Amino acid sequence: MLIHNFIKIYERSFAENWDLPALTDYVTGKTDTYAALAEEIARTHIFFQYIGLRPGDKIALCGRDSVQWVKIYMATVTYGAVIVPILAEFNPQDVTHIVNHSGAKLFFVAPSIWEHINPEALLHVDGVLNTDKYEVFLEREDKGLASAAKLIRRRFRRRYPDGYSPTDIHYADRDNSELVEINYTSGTTGFSKGVMLTGENLAGNVCFGMQSELHFRSSRALAFLPLAHAYGCAFDMLTPLAVGSHITLLGKIPSPRVLLKALKEVKPNLVICVPLILEKIYRNQILPMISKGSIRWTLAVPLLDNLVYSKIRKKLIEAFGGEFEEVIVGGAPLNHEVEEFLHKIKFPFTVGYGMTECGPLISYTPWREFKVGSSGRTLPTMESMVMSDDPENIPGEICVRGANVMQGYYKNVEATELVLSDKGWLKTGDVGTRSADGTLYIRGRSKTMLLSASGQNIYPEEIEAKLNNMPYVAESLVVMRDGKLTALIYPDYEQVDRLGLAGADLGPVMEQVREDLNKLVAPYERIARIQLMPNEFEKTPKRSIKRFLYS
Repeated sequence: MLIHNFIKIYERSFAENWDLPALTDYVTGKTDTYAALAEEIARTHIFFQYIGLRPGDKIALCGRDSVQWVKIYMATVTYGAVIVPILAEFNPQDVTHIVNHSGAKLFFVAPSIWEHINPEALLHVDGVLNTDKYEVFLEREDKGLASAAKLIRRRFRRRYPDGYSPTDIHYADRDNSELVEINYTSGTTGFSKGVMLTGENLAGNVCFGMQSELHFRSSRALAFLPLAHAYGCAFDMLTPLAVGSHITLLGKIPSPRVLLKALKEVKPNLVICVPLILEKIYRNQILPMISKGSIRWTLAVPLLDNLVYSKIRKKLIEAFGGEFEEVIVGGAPLNHEVEEFLHKIKFPFTVGYGMTECGPLISYTPWREFKVGSSGRTLPTMESMVMSDDPENIPGEICVRGANVMQGYYKNVEATELVLSDKGWLKTGDVGTRSADGTLYIRGRSKTMLLSASGQNIYPEEIEAKLNNMPYVAESLVVMRDGKLTALIYPDYEQVDRLGLAGADLGPVMEQVREDLNKLVAPYERIARIQLMPNEFEKTPKRSIKRFLYS
């Protein structure tokens, strides 16, 4: 697969798609064309030049997804500077640490986040600016930011007296080997590391998306995943902008009600989502329907079951806008029961696999070729192997190398050496198997794997997937306590209240859940006890449970 220069992809795309719609704010309905996007990038480049910003300098960006967020990101990378996107959900102390650790010269931040930041704790920045407009929040040592910001439009008109045209687009000449982004992970282990992504890493993802036609010219995309996260960034922003797609930015918390309404209105041609969305729809809408007596009876009758499944499939496709090629699920494992059901009704979905350290994609298969239980085939620009004597049958740690693999962790040689070999192999930390054609099957994280008293490997994620489908269970975590498996459970209090159960009833109910679960798992995976949690588990911004807090 041919990998193009990352920056030049956008130089070409913005010129070729000049008159097409590029970015729409879902809340206001305001749309910017590729011409407007390119003009705003040019104005920002003038601002960078006048304040003395150099290619390779770091620019931090923290705020919720917005049209302006996209413009700042694209202006930074096309200038040749290094973008440091920070998830808006990080706490102020983490945001401050990332800005300092990255050595950012500029910090673009949303007002709602800035009000919680201590300016004196920012050690290296020359200035802090509002993400929404050229408003300077903080300026150090008279760097001229405020005056440069006021003069941007005048200087733009002076530089382009006849107006800005496609022929005026000239972006930085930087090799794909150079650093483009530092993305700080939001892992479940308690440590946030700066993943260094080069032009090659990002172009590897984008060029795969382009050549696979995940997005295409004038296609529609609805961006509702955090763009500061590698998954949403690569396939809800970078790939669509590379081919002339029209991106609508949701700009709201994607609750099922809000999201389904937006999907119906935007009618995207591709849906990029995390498992939680499909799992909630299955649990709250589909499962209650197919559990009804009459429907359950119908599903037991050959031919009639296909009729019911066909109707469910049609409704689900309509709920996602009705005009998409497929739904790509990534970011976390998809619940097996949900996956089996979606496959049974022939819903057009596929499950990919990746990590921030690969910017993010490692494997993917189009839905028509997708194998249930897998995470797709290894990309053509990547290699994969499983550290096992029998990779097809005996799980081992998955290792990958290729165009998408990061340069390393920023200012963290020790952490880099732990995961990157001198031959370029990246230890993913995930355990699984691999078929001869490169298809990967993930079993769990090596760090979370537990060992039974008889020496059997236990993957708690697999038990939790079954447990989370049980009645009255909202979410769960399986841990080892005193040599025995314990299930920490946060109950589904909505269901408990709906059925009028008292607090005293939960004990016997959960004991029944434990007994039912133990019939579904191997003897060495059986749960010895259940511990009820009073509150939801603490999670990372991408909604993964922070396991280290409960082990």
